[in-house]
Amino acid sequence: MELVDQITEIPLFNGLPREQVDKIGNIVVDKRYRKGQTLFSEGSKANGFYIIISGKIKVYKVSLDGKEQILHIFAKGEFFGEVPMFAGGNYPAHAETLEASRVLFVPRDAFIELLHGEPSLALNMLGILCQRLRRFTHLIEDLSLKEVPGRLAAYFLYLSNPERGSDTFELDITKGQLASFLGTIPETLSRILSRMSQQQFIQVEGRRIRLLDRQALENLAAGEKLLS
Repeated sequence: MELVDQITEIPLFNGLPREQVDKIGNIVVDKRYRKGQTLFSEGSKANGFYIIISGKIKVYKVSLDGKEQILHIFAKGEFFGEVPMFAGGNYPAHAETLEASRVLFVPRDAFIELLHGEPSLALNMLGILCQRLRRFTHLIEDLSLKEVPGRLAAYFLYLSNPERGSDTFELDITKGQLASFLGTIPETLSRILSRMSQQQFIQVEGRRIRLLDRQALENLAAGEKLLS
């Protein structure tokens, strides 16, 4: 598939005329990374943003004592690094591939020049940024106000998405990465998964999760305690 055809499939560029897509294709840099490679580090200059064509990228911070906190995991079609790029500052976190990935790097100066002549592109980006802000607001609420069982229940409910008509899904990250995302450690996560399974809230088979009692998980996400 040609690069311009792949660009048209990215939600950020949905509905743009071919002429605008061609202009985007002329400024992006096609990059490929192996698993575990760093795209940027916290504090480095934000000279552009990234769009994922394939693979997965984690954006994370590291505390002074070396503890990793995953802020977000991005997958195909998503973009990241745009906020510090627009602000003209530095990246506030690290970005690393979770698997072999292909990304498009969008240079800051060229993209901002393009935006001046393509307001529809700016509106597309604004809409997606608003959606992302809502997700981060929920994440901050979960990490600061809920205990780990409530965070896990809320995450499972988010992944199951009843609109898709299924209570079964597969985790697309390791349990260690999930623990980091939830702000806990793998041992604590394993204990909570076991307790949820014993109380028949969920069924766990490797990475496959099946929700058995959605109401119980909603109660946990709302603040109810998980029985010992």
